[in-house]
Amino acid sequence: MEQTRLAPGDLLVAVPQLADENFRRAVVLLLHLDEEGALGVVLNRELDVAVGSVLPTWQDVVAGPPNLFQGGPVGLDGALAVATLVAGVDPPRAVTRVAGAFGLADLDAEPEAVRGVLGLRVFAGHAGWSGGQLEAEVAAGDWYVFPALPSDVVTADPAGLWKAVMRRQGGAIAILSTAPVDPSLN
Repeated sequence: MEQTRLAPGDLLVAVPQLADENFRRAVVLLLHLDEEGALGVVLNRELDVAVGSVLPTWQDVVAGPPNLFQGGPVGLDGALAVATLVAGVDPPRAVTRVAGAFGLADLDAEPEAVRGVLGLRVFAGHAGWSGGQLEAEVAAGDWYVFPALPSDVVTADPAGLWKAVMRRQGGAIAILSTAPVDPSLN
């Protein structure tokens, strides 16, 4: 079996049978990967908390829905802001490009310092893996790896993102998008 190469900017899409509640039907944007580990954010776990209740000056900057998202089970007391960027244009001064159309915005900066991004979403917590752990999970078949689209980060329908990403792959993967959440109900 060919080994899947992982890189920042990839989507990790949980296989339908993944049982871990933290990642069931999760769509994770991979932001960092090296020999020491990996870091990403779950794109489809919207919280019922407005960004403005935690970061008041950022409420009008984020893409709708303007709520916080649970980026993963690690570091829930911290926040990451992922920005979608214009291709071929240097990002604003408060944004660091991590891969392709994706960057991390500095939430300690003034919101005006991110003007020019296409979209922005704020995540409480993140997903993290120790060195080699994510690669082993991918090799074990726990995750599909697909290219991310900028629209994945700022989708207006985060609850439907897993199905949407699976469907756009076509073939057998698209068919799996119709699998029930609880296979015993099939």
